[in-house]
Amino acid sequence: MTRDAAIAGAARYFDEGGFKADLDRRIGIRTESQAADRAPLLDYLQREIGPSLARLGFDLHLVANPAAPDAPALIARRQEGDGLPGVLCYGHGDVVLGAPERWRAGLDPWRITVEGDRWYGRGTADNKGQHSINIAAVEQVLQARGRLGFNMAFLVETSEEIGSPGLDEICAANRDLLAADVLIASDGPRLDAGRPMIALGTRGVINFDLRLTLREGSHHSGNWGGLLPNPATILANAVAALVDARGAIRVPGLRPPPVPESVRRALADVAI
Repeated sequence: MTRDAAIAGAARYFDEGGFKADLDRRIGIRTESQAADRAPLLDYLQREIGPSLARLGFDLHLVANPAAPDAPALIARRQEGDGLPGVLCYGHGDVVLGAPERWRAGLDPWRITVEGDRWYGRGTADNKGQHSINIAAVEQVLQARGRLGFNMAFLVETSEEIGSPGLDEICAANRDLLAADVLIASDGPRLDAGRPMIALGTRGVINFDLRLTLREGSHHSGNWGGLLPNPATILANAVAALVDARGAIRVPGLRPPPVPESVRRALADVAI
């Protein structure tokens, strides 16, 4: 019954406008990490997200960012007991620039505008909407049964839209507060707006530079063109050897394993 009660409570919270009101207030905080303005980012954590988690029994830790001083992070933890499994929920409170001049008439990046089944506003889908849903879900479970049954931590950063500088250092320095068995990162696309989706993994990224020095000094193309190897041509062919013109990986060792048949069946009726 507690599960049904929690789901019913979540439905009331949405149907009666509670979720929209909370999200609209959060959208109104102009947390543009690309603008390098610390005040809105700090306000979002200290005055909005922090109190919402504190009243749910989370201990709050405002963490300075060693790589981006204007973009702090918030770690909130609810410890229900030693030996219990742990869940870590990630979100980011920063958004890209509002750019109101690029929005069509009737839309404002700093407030929610509802048109049919779509909500418009900077951060509604990336990422204030998602972590607001997760916080609301925790609240409904606590109201229904008084406890979660596991330990939980939230990590809300404010520099994701500029590449998350300092996030590695923050996590390493606070690994005990962030200790968990499961990570929930609600940030990414959905294949079908009407169907819940759980992604069990994401692609990784490797950044690297390719540099090729064949000789010292300059050589005039009128004298040496066609005779000396061109570093640009060599590097272009090196990249082309990795991925073909359609984006397919050409190196067998870099290819992911085949998609399981069970996953293919689950995706068969999803329009992409």
